[in-house]
Amino acid sequence: MRNLFRTHRSPRQNRRIFGEVLLLIIAAIFLIFMGRFAYIAATGHIAGVDLTKRSNKKYEGDSVIRAQRGTIYDSSGNVLAQDTNAYAVYAVLSHDYVTADKKPLYVADKKKTAKALSKYLPMSEANIYKQLTPKNKAVYQVEFGSAGQNLSLSIKRKIEKQHLTGIYFKESPTRLYPNGTFASHVVGIAQTPKGSEDSGSQDLVGVMGVEKYFNEQLTGQDGYKNLTKDSYGYSINQNKNKVKAAKNGQDVYLTLDSRMQSYLESLLSKVNKKYQPASMNAVLMNAKTGEILAASQRPTFNASTKKGIGDVWRDTLVEDGYEPGSVLKIATLSAAIDSGHYNPDQYYKSGSVLVSGKKISDWQTAGWGMIPLNQAFARSSNVGMVKLEQEMGAKTWKSYIEKFGFLKKTGIELPGETAGTLQYERPLDQATTSFGQGINVNVMQMLQMTSAIANNGTMIKPQILADVGQEQQITPIKAGKPIKASTAKKVMQNMEDVVYKDYGTGQVYQIPGYKIAAKTGTAQITGPNGGYLTGASNYIFSVSGIAPADDPKYILYITMKQPGNMTDSAETILSQVFNPMMKRALEYTKEAEKDKQQQVKVASVLSQSTKDAQKKLEAQNLKTTLVGSGNLVVQQLPKAGSVILPNQRVLLMTNGAMTMPDVNGWSKNDLLKLAQLTGIDVDIKGSGYAYHQSLAVNSLLDGVKQIKVQLK
Repeated sequence: MRNLFRTHRSPRQNRRIFGEVLLLIIAAIFLIFMGRFAYIAATGHIAGVDLTKRSNKKYEGDSVIRAQRGTIYDSSGNVLAQDTNAYAVYAVLSHDYVTADKKPLYVADKKKTAKALSKYLPMSEANIYKQLTPKNKAVYQVEFGSAGQNLSLSIKRKIEKQHLTGIYFKESPTRLYPNGTFASHVVGIAQTPKGSEDSGSQDLVGVMGVEKYFNEQLTGQDGYKNLTKDSYGYSINQNKNKVKAAKNGQDVYLTLDSRMQSYLESLLSKVNKKYQPASMNAVLMNAKTGEILAASQRPTFNASTKKGIGDVWRDTLVEDGYEPGSVLKIATLSAAIDSGHYNPDQYYKSGSVLVSGKKISDWQTAGWGMIPLNQAFARSSNVGMVKLEQEMGAKTWKSYIEKFGFLKKTGIELPGETAGTLQYERPLDQATTSFGQGINVNVMQMLQMTSAIANNGTMIKPQILADVGQEQQITPIKAGKPIKASTAKKVMQNMEDVVYKDYGTGQVYQIPGYKIAAKTGTAQITGPNGGYLTGASNYIFSVSGIAPADDPKYILYITMKQPGNMTDSAETILSQVFNPMMKRALEYTKEAEKDKQQQVKVASVLSQSTKDAQKKLEAQNLKTTLVGSGNLVVQQLPKAGSVILPNQRVLLMTNGAMTMPDVNGWSKNDLLKLAQLTGIDVDIKGSGYAYHQSLAVNSLLDGVKQIKVQLK
């Protein structure tokens, strides 16, 4: 039966059918392509890609114009942190890296290279050679770890002068901290975040201190260049090129005084090395304005090399809360006097007192017998302070704790400030706060509290920032008036008694020629399992001083925790920082006041002959320099009427062509005057006084855009 339905086709018929099917397939494919082509032609897109933009991109090139991070300055305009470039060295080992004529671009002589690099890298010749000869022969290139990173431009140039084949450099932005160990936790650091190189970003980010707090202001905005190119990469069609200029970050001016800061660092380092405390803090503040003139801590680190940065990452001046101990008695005595609960002639039994069944003792546990309250502060009697707290009552005492700004941040321009805590539920808690236990504070709160005594009852907020964007004089910020002026004067007298009475705890802080007011402190430290630690050195020792007591200009506050080598008394140790630091500050003030008395009001010499002008100004004990070849003065800087110190320089622009003066020996301030007078950018490098200028003396300044000057 199957044979009746079987279809018989000849080979010719099969070929015809196959051809028809193939033709249909080809026609279908053609129609699909035509449809796709029509879609692309109509929309300009394929697979979500804009072909017009892709085509344009082929003939366009973008390049980033890097913005410069703002510079951080001290109060005198000295650089504390600024942008620079760092270099990392690497070596190409692959023999495939050659020129067109087969000359090697890889390290050809490894022994010579190792010997040369060992002169400039902190790495031995043997270790460099080992790095250049890896076991894996297929390695294309090698680096030299931390030893080959963060190289300066001068080191890079010295290595390049060796003409080492196969040695190359990668450039990256970095932050320069020229002073090394210098208020390191306060100024902070900025660095390129880990992993940012993989993402293509090289922006520096502040991760500590002022660098972190003002990161947004310091960070600039990158610009870009968008150039139209031909197929060979050459720029064409200049009218279509787009350029957006980079916007550099704002500069930040701090209140720090480099002279004071450097001296404080040296004093702290000396004491830290000798007595090995677990930590130290020290801050010098202008008593009238709240300007932080010097501030540091131990452990610290070198911001330039990052050595020691792992020891303490926190800025302990604001981030650490601690029990202040007896220095807080300044607030206790102030509150008692101000609230009318202080009778200086009332006697009490010193030594110890029971509160809620618990004994509170004086540091001299036997006490001093029956003594008047007017000796309690100078002797640093805990029992005396407890009596004052009980006379005031818990509610009144707490109100003064709050008035003095404890339990809330001062608002100083540093990140991570702690507000502090207070343990105040039971009568025992309330009593112990009177001598600085059971309350946690930060260093800035203690300075702010002490400022009320120095300013007739008005507290001044501590400030580290002078301004952002431009340098200007700081304005004091009032933080409240917790006590009356009469109260402040009585407390000041008690602080003087600490230093000058034969029973005072701070006699070691006397400085000949100056009247000092101070309060010492010894605070117990809470142990890891509760309770307080025991032992002669398991305390936070401190001193807060005001000078001169009769006309307060400075407040110096120092803390020292657990000295490991306590070969002297705590007061003797702290005096090795307090006395020389306060004396140096007071001497600077005396010099400044002397200079102020000698100030000169600059005479007007406009339209006068250069000879007469110079004679007139030199008679005022001022230096003069001509900028120009004429014989008449057309401009002067400083301007007439300006008040300046003797021996300062006055620049005189003449009616002739502007010419380049000899700036050898000029200060940075003189060079800035030259830039202001001429309108020419003066690029100043280094510190000290000018010794090299890029433009020869008497060269014409017309058309000159920049003059480079090196200081040393």
